[in-house]
Amino acid sequence: MHRSRLAGFIIDCNTDNLDAATAFWSEAFNMRVLAPDSEDYERLDAAERDLAIELQRVSHESRVHLDIHTDDLEAEVARLEKLGASRLSKIKTWWVMQAPSGHRFCVVGGKDLATSAGVTSWT
Repeated sequence: MHRSRLAGFIIDCNTDNLDAATAFWSEAFNMRVLAPDSEDYERLDAAERDLAIELQRVSHESRVHLDIHTDDLEAEVARLEKLGASRLSKIKTWWVMQAPSGHRFCVVGGKDLATSAGVTSWT
């Protein structure tokens, strides 16, 4: 058995000014900006929603993708492949996947989901 949940949304920004992009989305969502993790990532405070909202500097076109967190990366990726998703690339410790609809998403493993909302247990 493993568990997973929709963890949040990543706003991929093809920009030289991530601060300006972050300021826009912060105001649009009425969410304060948290301390940056790195020069290529900024986070909004989504604690009240129990979802992560991050902005990420990218070299591909701007888009939004979602992250799925799981306590068993390979089991969750295999489950999603059975539904028709495909693996595109492994980056560090997570998989970039593509849904049959063409949408890209990331599956991030090693997450403690004990206190997270919206967790599903899979057998």
